[in-house]
Amino acid sequence: MPSSSAVFSVAPFRFEVTPPLGHALLGGLVQPALAIDDPLEALGYVLLGAGAPMVVCVLDWAGLLNEAHVAWRVAFAEAAGTTPDRVAVHCVHQHNTPFPCPGAHAAAAAHPGLPPIYDADFFDTCLHRARAAVRFALRTPARVTHVAHGQAVVERVASNRRVARDAAGRVTAMRASACTDPALTALPEGVIDPTLQTVALYGEGGRKLVASHYYAAHPMSYYRDGRVTSDFCGLARRRRQAEEPGCLHLYFTGCAGNVSAGKYNDGTPAARRALTDRIHAGLVAAEASLAPRPLATLDWRTEELLPQPIASPTPREAETVLADPSRPLVDRLLAAYRLGWLQRHARGTPFVLSRLRLNDISLLHLPGEMFIEYQLRARALHPDRPVAVAAYGDDGLWYVPTKEEYPAGSYEVSVAFADDDTDALLTAAIARLLRD
Repeated sequence: MPSSSAVFSVAPFRFEVTPPLGHALLGGLVQPALAIDDPLEALGYVLLGAGAPMVVCVLDWAGLLNEAHVAWRVAFAEAAGTTPDRVAVHCVHQHNTPFPCPGAHAAAAAHPGLPPIYDADFFDTCLHRARAAVRFALRTPARVTHVAHGQAVVERVASNRRVARDAAGRVTAMRASACTDPALTALPEGVIDPTLQTVALYGEGGRKLVASHYYAAHPMSYYRDGRVTSDFCGLARRRRQAEEPGCLHLYFTGCAGNVSAGKYNDGTPAARRALTDRIHAGLVAAEASLAPRPLATLDWRTEELLPQPIASPTPREAETVLADPSRPLVDRLLAAYRLGWLQRHARGTPFVLSRLRLNDISLLHLPGEMFIEYQLRARALHPDRPVAVAAYGDDGLWYVPTKEEYPAGSYEVSVAFADDDTDALLTAAIARLLRD
């Protein structure tokens, strides 16, 4: 039930999660870490005053999958004195960053010659930092008196990746994160959510304490070069943080499974700078529309689900690919990630979706690389009230297309680990989370 306590408080925290040189990036699917262009951070807050504490965190990592995501939620819960179902952990999804999955790591490690998917010692070090950061933050929580929502349209960043289609509606080419094909860049933006949303918490005296920003686009300008970076979304957030050091700024990637900057990004350093400027302008414009109101109610709600795997590959088929040294490295590592998901499904470990409501503002926490249509559906359920969506929670599902997109094929469908009935499960769960 929603709490209408007169006293709420927040304990913001942040700590570094930059991998050491040599660490796998994107789970070994790209070059390992050869240089650090800018540090990676984990940022979050603990909310107090409405039952057991609630924790929300976002990392500058590509993803946390299966047991890795569970481990982070458990660590935060232990440190905050709450339960893992009241913890939401997300990743921004920059690709030149870690992408840990213990099941995939163990599967790959059984085959000599495959690179490690992540470093378990570094992973444990980050969990130690997470516990320490939360415990330290809880020493001095700040009273929250007001909440505000703002939004702004971001120009020339997001574009749909699946706009090139044949007469039957099948995708013929993917407009990826960077694109230099003039025929593809000339195509329309396609289905996107152009709006960047900001939800801010204020303390006594009108001091802004936390600002959470939400925008749906793959956050990469270029990668695969071994240079660790938070890329244009992280760089824009860090710039905003430097401008307002007294407020913790968090950036969440929305349902961007089929959305990138490809129409506006040729993969050059100049394009990264331009994209950073445009996201930063969106952050500033959204914050300019903030109108604080007294925080009267705070509510946390969860839903659990476990979709069915696609029919193929089976565990045996995935293991065959993984064990075949003649197969490309990408195929073998992808098979390891599929095995991690199939093992998780066999154990029956559900995905936990959650919704944090602040007055009439809903913050929706979703798993995987969900297609933008899920975000648009969620917002359409309450067109008169703000719904801010964070995807890239537990990324064990990999891509999550809508049911009608499975027959259209292309890359995103080829790396969807769950079947097309997942659409109905997720859509119903989202509706229940947002129900009054």
